[in-house]
Amino acid sequence: MEINRVLIVEDDKEIREGIEIYLRSQGYVVYQAVDGVEGLDIIERETIHLAIVDVMMPRMDGIQMTVKLREKYDFPVIFLSAKSEEVDKILGLNMGADDYVTKPFTPMELLARVNSQLRRYRRFLEKLEQKQEDSNVHAVGGLELNEETVEVTVDGEPVKMTPTEYKILLLLMKNPGRVFSAEEIYEWVWNERAVNTDTIMVHVRNIREKIEINPKEPKYLKVVWGVGYKIEKQA
Repeated sequence: MEINRVLIVEDDKEIREGIEIYLRSQGYVVYQAVDGVEGLDIIERETIHLAIVDVMMPRMDGIQMTVKLREKYDFPVIFLSAKSEEVDKILGLNMGADDYVTKPFTPMELLARVNSQLRRYRRFLEKLEQKQEDSNVHAVGGLELNEETVEVTVDGEPVKMTPTEYKILLLLMKNPGRVFSAEEIYEWVWNERAVNTDTIMVHVRNIREKIEINPKEPKYLKVVWGVGYKIEKQA
């Protein structure tokens, strides 16, 4: 999906409408607000991909507005200001702005900044989406567990697991390197207080038989004597 919805928050009507005319001519959907209060209201109602925000405005200035929107939103914010002092730029960027344009500016300069920030935001969203997809697949060496399909494979070969074995392996694979006691595993899998944990040892032995080439010299599922079990981080 193309990102092209821009909010202009500026109390000067001439500047606001001038920016809108130019952005619309480039194919952007544009929203206008006269101050930070109105800007936040639009953000709550509409899907916004970038905001151009004047620093000095009545009721709520650009810095206050940006601090507020950063509590919930991560889209790019470009500040507009008549000031050119370095300290003002630093304050704006520290408050959550992504870029800074000093008045007076040319339409071409502002458009270049808008395009640049939207490209970066698009890449950010793509990486975030990829990360969310990848977070459902846990892999250690040739051992892989896919939460979406509820499948376990070793070197690409499917391994049949009982629901309990799968839950134990999922807990360990989501936390590679961390040692879990038999009590912790029991309580996580059965969601009740551990009374007799001997069953955990049996399940671990069965899992090893399925995922290890040599269960007596395990590559993945290790015992930490006197403490518990873990999936080795690097295998």
